[in-house]
Amino acid sequence: QVQLVESGGGLVQAGGSLRLSCAASGSGFSINAMGWYRQAPGKERYLVAAVDNGGGTYNADSVKGRFTISRDNAKNTLYLQMNSLKPEDTAMYYCAAYKSYISDTPDYWGQGTQVTVSS
Repeated sequence: QVQLVESGGGLVQAGGSLRLSCAASGSGFSINAMGWYRQAPGKERYLVAAVDNGGGTYNADSVKGRFTISRDNAKNTLYLQMNSLKPEDTAMYYCAAYKSYISDTPDYWGQGTQVTVSS
């Protein structure tokens, strides 16, 4: 079993930056890819960015050029550097992990961390 714990969310003004972290723990697990999803009130949750063991990345169009996903395998930690934040980035951000390829159905989820961007 894998546990994912997010941190780094908070309140920031538009144009500011935040860095989210997701620490993975557990025993006997194998993760190929990890990603960040977000869900705003009244909207569906969707994949914002992901990275696999081969270094391949995915970024949603809404965050390209502003968000950067990275992974420290030695620390089992995933990061999301968010720059030039906009009020529309306000959402609950969830860390996710995949046993194999990136898909619509991650195998593991974190509890989420709230990001609020004020105008």
